[in-house]
Amino acid sequence: MPDDLIYEERISSLRTEAVFVALSVLCFALLAWRLTVSGFGIITALFLFLSVLFFFYALNYRILVIRISTEGLQLKFGLFSWTVPWHTVADAYPDETPLWRVGGAGIHFSIISGRYRAMLNFLEHPRIVIELKEKRGPVRDVAFSTERPNEMLRIIEESIARRDTA
Repeated sequence: MPDDLIYEERISSLRTEAVFVALSVLCFALLAWRLTVSGFGIITALFLFLSVLFFFYALNYRILVIRISTEGLQLKFGLFSWTVPWHTVADAYPDETPLWRVGGAGIHFSIISGRYRAMLNFLEHPRIVIELKEKRGPVRDVAFSTERPNEMLRIIEESIARRDTA
């Protein structure tokens, strides 16, 4: 993002971190147990894969960085980022989708209300939905967690209004 930064928020979640670390440790313990009981096989390889996967999740999904500039919104979750230029935004609103429907923490893709949505979220923080004017690939909406949803919505609405008056 250019130097015209309007807002930046860095959020994390001890709860989400604990879930991923616990899953990684559990899978590693099952891997060690399986190795001692029957050696290396398909199930052992599965536990190895899951242990490494959840360890990656624990490292990658520690901090969600939200940056708003005059050009657009940037969401960065570890190695992954998503940029939404203001000229592509149709609307923004609080996400009321239940957590069980979202699919948990991290990055998820799902159809919500008939629209394909990319979600970058934590377990305990509220979410904002950015509705896109046109699909970006199959994605029509982008949802993300924030600790300050009201302030975030105000800034997004001001940015959209600036775009419309320009």
